[in-house]
Parts: sequence; C-alpha cells; structure tokens
Amino acid sequence: MSAKSPATKQPWIDPDDAPELDEAFFERADRRIGEREVSREEYAAAVKAATKMGRPRLERTKRPVTVRYDADVIDAFKATGPGWQTRMNDALRDWLKSHPGGASGAR
Repeated sequence: MSAKSPATKQPWIDPDDAPELDEAFFERADRRIGEREVSREEYAAAVKAATKMGRPRLERTKRPVTVRYDADVIDAFKATGPGWQTRMNDALRDWLKSHPGGASGAR
C-alpha cells in the first residue's frame, strides 16, 4: 500500500512588486495642500492638525460649577428648547454688561 507523501510547503511569493517606500522616497516627494506646494514643516503641521483627536479648543474655555437656581427660572430656559444653557449663559453675560462691577454687593 502506498502512503501519501507529506505536503511540501510552497515558498511565499509577495505578489506586490512595488519598491519599498524608504526615507529617500519621502525626501523626494512633493508636499501639497490642495494645489499649493508647501514646506515640510507646513505639511507636517497640517497633517498633525488634521489627525488631531477630540474637539477643537475653545477660544474662551468654560468652567464647570454647581449652581442652584429657582425652578421657574430653569423651567423657563428649558422651555426654549435645546441650547438653553447657552442662552442662560448669554443672559447672564448681558446682565454683567449692564451692571458694571458684576455682582459685587448685589443680593
């Protein structure tokens, strides 16, 4: 009785015959943003900005606080729909404009 011969492993052949992209390749590359050719530094900054994770930094940052308001005040702002906290912030900012010195001594 004849036994099967063990399967021989075929050598793997990379079907991609493209040359490897080395540092020299990237040194010769043209860096463009749109149609405009840019420097290596400007290109690197643009790539970093485009791939940055998270939301963009605000010009004026917000600080979380715990504040207690009367229920009718909160209900009135909430009744105006989404964005009520921003509108409440804007209302407080308008009040500060008409009351120089802020809330010092007010009660």
